[in-house]
Amino acid sequence: MNDVNFSSGPAEGARTFAVPATPVPHYVSRAPFDPYAVDRMTPAQERFYRAAPIVLMWWRFRRHKVAVASGILLIVFYIGILFCEFLAPYGLDSRHTDFIYAPPQAVHFFSDGRLAWPYVEGFDYHLDMTDLRRVYTPDPKKPEPIRFLCRGDSYSWWGVVPGGLHLACPAQGGTLFLLGTDRLGRDMLSRIIYGARISLTVGLVGVAISFTLGILIGGVAGYYGGWTDLLIQRGIEVVQSFPHLPLWMALAAILPVTWSPILVYFGITIILGMIEWTHLARAVRGKLLSLREEDFCTAAVLMGARPARIIGRHLLPSFMSHLIASATLTVPSMILGETALSFLGLGLRAPITSWGVLLSEAQNISVVALYPWLMLPVIPVILTVLAFNFLGDGLRDAADPYH
Repeated sequence: MNDVNFSSGPAEGARTFAVPATPVPHYVSRAPFDPYAVDRMTPAQERFYRAAPIVLMWWRFRRHKVAVASGILLIVFYIGILFCEFLAPYGLDSRHTDFIYAPPQAVHFFSDGRLAWPYVEGFDYHLDMTDLRRVYTPDPKKPEPIRFLCRGDSYSWWGVVPGGLHLACPAQGGTLFLLGTDRLGRDMLSRIIYGARISLTVGLVGVAISFTLGILIGGVAGYYGGWTDLLIQRGIEVVQSFPHLPLWMALAAILPVTWSPILVYFGITIILGMIEWTHLARAVRGKLLSLREEDFCTAAVLMGARPARIIGRHLLPSFMSHLIASATLTVPSMILGETALSFLGLGLRAPITSWGVLLSEAQNISVVALYPWLMLPVIPVILTVLAFNFLGDGLRDAADPYH
């Protein structure tokens, strides 16, 4: 009773008591409790406190500028693969035998010091008998204006709708090789745009397969435990003990040579998806082992919830930030896996065009030294991998409630 002092007020004689001053943690508000504070909130405060979790996640994500820029870049890439035929200046297999290994043409916006319509300079070439190669020289006297929204090589959009409209076309009788040509005189820019459709979608399909396997197998191992967990973990260790590159090579060699390019594409996608699921399965298993003992999980069990609902409705959302980060990091690994297999000649093959198939033409060091633009398909690969990594960091931080 020494700690509490009751006294009478001088004016009204009301009884009050005082408690000894104790340090208040920094995270506890020092202001007195006001039950009507909610009614006096500003519109901005009310909007924040009443926002849904997905809205709060979006607000946190917008603060990560690099992740936002990466997301915009990836959106542009994936929208672009829907309209490859329109964006490419030439058809996928259009050949220009007079311009084999032609270097990239620069776009000019000024002529004689004045602003002009965008144009490229035509080529003059001669055969170098010393190196036995064609030498191309831009000729300023041959300006070739670029046409936009024009008719060019005919195509079939997604193999269904015939068309011939292109975003940019060469001048009549001219050329437009912004990234040069290959050994058959095919435009590299057009082939890179077409190759994005395969290389970018192989990552999404592969992630869908690996995530389905990883969440199902890891969820069963983490929720049930015991002998089920033991058997699954030993199986994962067996899969992880194989070196990836030889395993890819062996599985890719199993694919029949008589398969159509589409079947080969799906075969490579399934192979990549069935190899990359083990890391996610272990992560899911570890999280579920710790979360299944929490009070909210025990309450769901006592209320009669089934294991599938407990895992999908209560456990998986608890570490959604980790799943999002894993998804965004697995997509670039799938793209790199397809690129590596195609570069080695064990993945996708012509007539399918992907970034890995394009890079396979640059295996000879002498070709790279003479025609370095054949290595340009590696640039979109690097940009895509970095964009997915930055996007994954931003989404992970935004989805983490403790961030």
